[in-house]
Amino acid sequence: MIKTIIIEDEKKSRDMLAGLIEKNCPELQVIGLGKDVTEGEELIRQLKPELVFLDISMPDGSGFDLLERVQGSKFELIFATASDQHAIRAIKYSACDYLLKPIDVEELQQAVTKVFNRKKTAPPDMENLQFLIQQLKRTDENFAKITLPTGSAYEVVNLKDIIRLEADGSYTYFYLSNHRKLMVTASLKHYEDILPEADFLRVHHHNLINMNHVIRFLKEDGGYAIMSDESKVEISRRKKEAFMERLNKM
Repeated sequence: MIKTIIIEDEKKSRDMLAGLIEKNCPELQVIGLGKDVTEGEELIRQLKPELVFLDISMPDGSGFDLLERVQGSKFELIFATASDQHAIRAIKYSACDYLLKPIDVEELQQAVTKVFNRKKTAPPDMENLQFLIQQLKRTDENFAKITLPTGSAYEVVNLKDIIRLEADGSYTYFYLSNHRKLMVTASLKHYEDILPEADFLRVHHHNLINMNHVIRFLKEDGGYAIMSDESKVEISRRKKEAFMERLNKM
């Protein structure tokens, strides 16, 4: 059983999540409920949970304030939030899990399964949470870095160093400057949704490229983009017009 606490300011939401966990997540044991940052800090320090469900907005601060207070503690984390778009984007860039309210049972189970699988391979790694806190302190909406979960670690990567992404089933390969290659356990669609549209373009079912790394275009067959690492990426007929439009603006 994974020792779990819930930190949520609304009693109805807190009790509802606890009920959903009890009915649908037998691998979890809820050992504490907190209503704000102060109670959350006390629960984490006293009970040493393995998993924390954390609300973002609370009366005496935010979930991120709480994370700063409990630095040094180690636990898995799932955010529960409404529609704070800046926070959600930062969470995605930091490779953290989150659930949108009202919480969907299937999404809850999927998030818990990911936690369960991570716990079987390695202890909690809080580096991505430190990165998240740093991102949230930024005053602008543009993130220069992204955290990539590679299974054994969280790799913090500069967006400008990403040359291209390639889909392989439910995995995604990142091809980076200096000939680095990372395999990430998330879909290409996930990264298509969060990487900046101004720089990244899906040119094929299997490929998402950083337009800043395109060095030439080959007209042979349907067309190919040659990237800065000399890789050759096929441009689908459906995406060729969008690719050429973006290329001509650069």
